Amino acid sequence: MFPPILLEILVLVTGFVLLLAESFSTSTSKRSLASIGIFSLGWVFALSFFVSSAPAAVDAGSYWNFYSADSVSLLFKRIALLTTMGVLVMALDYESVLAKNIPSSRPGAGTGEFFILPLFTCAGLMLLASAVDLVLAFAALELVTISFYVMVAYMRRSHASLEAGVKYLILGALSTGFFVFGITWIFGITGETHFAKIALKMASVQHSDVAILFALVLVLVGLGFKVAAVPFQNWVPDVYQGAPTPVTAFLSVGSKAAGFLLLLRVLEPFLGVSSLAPKILLVLAFLAGATLVFGNLAALPQNNLKRLLSYSSIGHAGYLLMAVACVGTARSGFGSVGSTVGFYLFAYLLMTLLGFIIFSLVSTHSKGEEIHHFNGLAKRSPLLAFGLLVSMSSLAGVPLTAGFYGKFLVFAQAVNSGHWVLLSLGVVTVGAGFYFYLRVVAAMYWNEPSESAPIPVSFLTKTVITLLVAGIFFFGINPKPVLAAFQQTAIQSAKAPSH
Repeated sequence: MFPPILLEILVLVTGFVLLLAESFSTSTSKRSLASIGIFSLGWVFALSFFVSSAPAAVDAGSYWNFYSADSVSLLFKRIALLTTMGVLVMALDYESVLAKNIPSSRPGAGTGEFFILPLFTCAGLMLLASAVDLVLAFAALELVTISFYVMVAYMRRSHASLEAGVKYLILGALSTGFFVFGITWIFGITGETHFAKIALKMASVQHSDVAILFALVLVLVGLGFKVAAVPFQNWVPDVYQGAPTPVTAFLSVGSKAAGFLLLLRVLEPFLGVSSLAPKILLVLAFLAGATLVFGNLAALPQNNLKRLLSYSSIGHAGYLLMAVACVGTARSGFGSVGSTVGFYLFAYLLMTLLGFIIFSLVSTHSKGEEIHHFNGLAKRSPLLAFGLLVSMSSLAGVPLTAGFYGKFLVFAQAVNSGHWVLLSLGVVTVGAGFYFYLRVVAAMYWNEPSESAPIPVSFLTKTVITLLVAGIFFFGINPKPVLAAFQQTAIQSAKAPSH
């Protein structure tokens, strides 16, 4: 058994070693950097099954005071590792587009860092999964966000990428300011930054409810930006459309997973204040309903598939917020809601990565991102068409897919909590989702292709597509392996090692 912090150390060391190797390399091709990154992350993923469990000890005097490695955090680390490997595979196929949009006198120069930065984003996501202290959570979140700042604006010859980078930087910095201000208020009220200690102090705090609510509002504004909740979603369509496609996929999955994990941890101490819990849950329900309606209705008229998927991402944030809004009821505690959110994020990882990998390939060879560029894809590449069919079906919530079971868990939480308005909105928006997702399927199978040239797919990409398709069906039929990891935490009370 290995100490759990070793996983983050290995990812960071790999990133620094690759940066040094890229600096002194004379080769014009940087593809080997991505291949080494995928291989290294695969080994770290395998190692994650052999680390010792170390839940945080509130009174410990070492790093265990702010770092936890229970089964839930380990599952989120594996999600981060799998996401990063998928993004690097996508980046390999995206290299030709990237090279054209980077000013350079040598072919391939300037693309190396694009294959390395996802490793630092992955390390930040892994640290965030284990953070049980606001200071570590903020540091990990900034490691993720700063890496995204660079990657979003990486294509310096693309005006869309530069515009997306500026918008993301300005709004991201603003949201970070709100989040830090919220942390300051929480520390001012409780004198603590550890989540468990904050919960103890918050339950007996003598300050006014207004001060506590103000602190929570500041934190919600900061995290609302990360999870793309209405009314903090304005950056999503333009940033997703302008960013390089692998970065868009990473933003869609990684940023959302980080934001919701941190949101659940921050909410727990505040919901311990009985006088404030109903008000907080009402605000969360309102955010969930607004996000659901806006994301799904705004996706209906979209003809650009990348922009459609960006509004779809907002809609899926609404379903996740619906589950979070149920957290305070008797039958929907943090363990139950955490399992629902965790499984939904895992399913969202599978279907979103699959969709963006295929989108990246097709849009590159069809030289366009509009839905009509996918016309007749089934004749040009049956594998890509079937993969995108599975992705769209799972995103829509077709039975026997992981996306269907994720929505089923969310709706079950709403039923148990008596959130009938949210449930009604969820059912209506699922119907809207069927329309705009199946538009893509209709274009692939019913329309004649505008181009006849087949689309080449590498063996590695074929393997990843096959694994993602298999995962969507396997976990849609048998979700127990993922749900068991969350249930183990509820019954597991392993002691943190003494130092």
